[in-house]
Amino acid sequence: MNEKPRRPQAEALPKELTEALRAGEFHQALRLAIAHRGLSLARLRAHLDQRGVPVGQSTLSYWQRGLRQPEVPKALPAVRALESVLQLPADSLVVLIGPRTSRGRGSQLAASFSDLRSGDMASIVDQLLAELGANPSDNHSNADLELLSVHDTVTFDAEQRQRSVQTRLVTRARRHGPDRYITVYNGDEGCRIEDVELVTAEGCRVGRIRRHPGGDTLAVELLFDRKLAEGDIHVFCFEVRDDSGAMSPGYYRMFRVHCASFLLQLRFNRRALPARCTRQFRTRDDATPVESDELPCDMGGVTSAFFRDAGPGLAGVAVEWT
Repeated sequence: MNEKPRRPQAEALPKELTEALRAGEFHQALRLAIAHRGLSLARLRAHLDQRGVPVGQSTLSYWQRGLRQPEVPKALPAVRALESVLQLPADSLVVLIGPRTSRGRGSQLAASFSDLRSGDMASIVDQLLAELGANPSDNHSNADLELLSVHDTVTFDAEQRQRSVQTRLVTRARRHGPDRYITVYNGDEGCRIEDVELVTAEGCRVGRIRRHPGGDTLAVELLFDRKLAEGDIHVFCFEVRDDSGAMSPGYYRMFRVHCASFLLQLRFNRRALPARCTRQFRTRDDATPVESDELPCDMGGVTSAFFRDAGPGLAGVAVEWT
């Protein structure tokens, strides 16, 4: 009696990856699958090239970090090739690609600070804030200051890395007494947080600093020279200097509460101009953007994104280099 040869059983995937493929988002499943196979993005790109499906390394980075979603139907061959390289069930990644989210204009979002972050990042930031005397369970750690305006200028070098972030804030005291502001910085992938430097300009000086050892998160207490009276307007500036990260995927600012005006400007080295810049707003760091608009980059290498009535959520610019 002849027996049909048995098919080899599919390799059991880790529980976390299985759950992400079943009910998660595309970037989460892709990131877990890449980690499970132990592939660098360079190796993954090489495997895709061998299958005749070239995908830029920066694009793979954006996909796994949730900064960009594969476009349907153009990217379907690439996603199916990823399933093959990563030894995933057929169509397991394809079904996680949804249609592009339509722009949401004028919508009022309701979210607490803890809603905006997820997983390890939330616990790390909460720990650092607690060490600086802020209560992470509060709606935000600068509750006595109303955020009227933020202007961030991010500078990139010829190696496509972020070098510095200059920030100017305009605030108003909600009540008598505020004399400090706590800011949190998260570096790009590969950041050496111990080498990150924060310097102040007018309106504040550096107080206590807390870093996450081996991570990419920094919390800094900025001290004012006086206690503000209720209704006082206070303007202060500071700069974060960090060129330790890898090629940057762009820049986002997390707004824990409403901000009337946010201007973000990205300054690129003229020898390394981006291929594409996209203005985006998302309600969570792991969510699909609810606003997405392509931006021009002028001859001087500057692109600007303006957000009115921003937050709660993340507002920023995604950068694609190739």
